[in-house]
Amino acid sequence: MDHAQIVCVVGLGYIGLPTAAILAAQGHTVIGVDVDEQRVADVAAGRIPFVEPDLESVLAGVVAQGRLTARTTMPAADVFIVAVPTPFTADKDVDPRFVRSAAEAIAPQLRGGELIILESTSPPGLTERMAAAILEARPDLTGDPGHPTSLHFAHCPERVLPGRIMIEIVDNDRIVGGVTPEAAELARALYATFCKGALHLTDARTAELAKLAENSYRDVNIAFANELSVIAERLDVDVWELIALANHHPRVDILRPGPGVGGHCIAVDPWFIVSAAPEESQLIRTAREVNDAKPDFVVRQVRDRAAGLERPAIAVLGVAFKPDIDDLRESPSVEVVARLAEALPEARLRVVEPHVDDLPTALAEHAAVELLPLEEALAGADLAVVLVGHQQFRAMDRSLLEGLEVLDVPGALR
Repeated sequence: MDHAQIVCVVGLGYIGLPTAAILAAQGHTVIGVDVDEQRVADVAAGRIPFVEPDLESVLAGVVAQGRLTARTTMPAADVFIVAVPTPFTADKDVDPRFVRSAAEAIAPQLRGGELIILESTSPPGLTERMAAAILEARPDLTGDPGHPTSLHFAHCPERVLPGRIMIEIVDNDRIVGGVTPEAAELARALYATFCKGALHLTDARTAELAKLAENSYRDVNIAFANELSVIAERLDVDVWELIALANHHPRVDILRPGPGVGGHCIAVDPWFIVSAAPEESQLIRTAREVNDAKPDFVVRQVRDRAAGLERPAIAVLGVAFKPDIDDLRESPSVEVVARLAEALPEARLRVVEPHVDDLPTALAEHAAVELLPLEEALAGADLAVVLVGHQQFRAMDRSLLEGLEVLDVPGALR
């Protein structure tokens, strides 16, 4: 496989856009495709449509050099990287409609010899289903290697942390799963052009399950910490002291509890395992249920502290799903605020989220919820509820909290 190729990245979101920018920076000609016309316009102008450190400078450079372009229609290319959403349905199974739409758009552009990579987090078998859909649409092509009309399919899941994507996309090890060994080798050659971490080859189904296992591992460990926080409250024990003491054991490393689990990975991926093997995934299911129940526990904590106040003013610090980013996907903090607006209709909820300019729809529809700067939200408030440990909150003048009752859910102020 040549070093420099024409690569089409389908989906210019939190994973697709950094991947496109990195590939372009390494000399590939990259075409980004997205259905969102505004996002395409932003990328084409070298502007990032979301907060991610170091991405803007790389993007601006490759766009200025003509290495990266963006459009809403599918081009021909040597490689297609599909990085579209894979949400779950009401019954917690994968919703493959975005992958299916990408496959339908890619199929007419193929000539034979292309590599099609699914980067979207997938339940076991989705890469093969994508391949089958493309081959069904193009019976003149084949999934068998060794022919001029061969197509090659692989699953190469991302494993990056929002806020560190531009570092980790290069430095982290990568799993490369091919539907065939030949596809795995072709995908490895592509990722080797920018990935400094080790590239581990396997089959596509194992690669899919490995990504789900990684995030389920995190989910189970967070659930343990969250359950401990609920137990500690019941037994009148300081959970932070409890965890600090337990972690002095040389083989114990309990994570920090919080308002739940958010984001498009840890809050979603375990359900794909549960859906694929419902009878065998008891622990994974229970961990998801523990974490999904944590927002209700936080709401009860706030209600208890607001009891007796006629029209409480509650400053809510943070609604992103994790510190120092603007990503609100599956955020338990958004869920907490929405439920508080319903449970405390007389309360005034003053949300502080320094990384967004507007409230998400789920909160904007409540008249009593408003987005304010930190000092304005705290002035005259009865209660401060910290939900996300943004640096701005950790570094703030603690005198702003004088006279306030403070509920510090993630332990950000400790």
